[in-house]
Amino acid sequence: MGWNAKNRLVIGRDVKPGQAIQLAVFGINGPISSVPTNFIWMRTARLDFYAGSTVPIAVTPQEVNVEVERLDPAIDELVPPNAKLFKLAEGFQFTEGPIWVQRAGQPGHLLFSDPNANRIYKYSDEQGLSVFREQSGYDGADISEYGQPGSNGLTLDARGRLTIDEHGRHRVSRLESNGSLTVLVDNYQGKRLNSPNDLVYKRDGALYFTDPPFGLPKFYDDPRKELAFSGIYRLADGKLTLLASDMIGPNGLAFSPDERFLYVDNWDPKRKIVMRYPVRSDGTLGKGEVFFDMGGAPGEEALDGLKVDQRGNLYVSGPGGLWVLSADARHLGTIRGPKLAANFAWGGDDGKTLYLTARTALYRLPLLVAGIRP
Repeated sequence: MGWNAKNRLVIGRDVKPGQAIQLAVFGINGPISSVPTNFIWMRTARLDFYAGSTVPIAVTPQEVNVEVERLDPAIDELVPPNAKLFKLAEGFQFTEGPIWVQRAGQPGHLLFSDPNANRIYKYSDEQGLSVFREQSGYDGADISEYGQPGSNGLTLDARGRLTIDEHGRHRVSRLESNGSLTVLVDNYQGKRLNSPNDLVYKRDGALYFTDPPFGLPKFYDDPRKELAFSGIYRLADGKLTLLASDMIGPNGLAFSPDERFLYVDNWDPKRKIVMRYPVRSDGTLGKGEVFFDMGGAPGEEALDGLKVDQRGNLYVSGPGGLWVLSADARHLGTIRGPKLAANFAWGGDDGKTLYLTARTALYRLPLLVAGIRP
């Protein structure tokens, strides 16, 4: 697979205790190609065992039931009258952090995390489902203590490089074209970050991310937790700035189309709010205000992913489904599928398809407006 690439081979499925499997590794060091590529350099090899027999698979895109609660006529301009929701893949542990990748002259594809399984997956209609990256967030000896050791939020920088929130490693990293990882940030004032959750780039190249402790085994009470708060941060020119720490569970975040405001929602069953912060000229945030409060809505679910379309409407993972909010804080409607979506990504050639990572499955929902993409 190339220099410094990780090769992954499935040795067997449904293996049993006592079963003997013999592996042979053949390496050749001879004049079979041009120097210096005439050797195989194996730095490390590891054998991983995964409990359970569920194997994620892609399915032929199949229409599933979807209910659209239309509370405001404005939603008719966003969601088709006969909305169609399609299941694309299933069998995951917990899907999160999707991002659409579009390269010039190539079909687009979706990358998304399964933080419970410690993997990043790749999906496209042409090639189906594959594992994009193993150990996407952690590979420590105590990994069995973690519920979500893997990556969570994913996004692309201005050069199209994948930027990754790594739960178990308490850091934000960037995947380079040669397969290596560059650590962008892993601490604030010498104290290790909690577990970076979601992230977004501003057009000037600054990276904004949230850092609740949800990737830690014991959340707020975990002994690995070094920071006394959950922060919203800005990383620019190698400098990390704490922008806000007024929520215990800052989660999804997105800019308004003109980048005058940053929206951040709160994963807290006792305070289900979307905050709106004015963005100052230097990239820092002014005093935030509650943009929308979902506290009175039925359902125990807290708020998770958040995205914005090109008209400034918000799409929020909230109690009971995907909430659609206008830029002036009106609840336009709620979209309810078979499973509650944790996060979303705008994709497709025209950017009007919303991909939903929903618990154990992946879905897509064609809409009438395009979203804001990296």
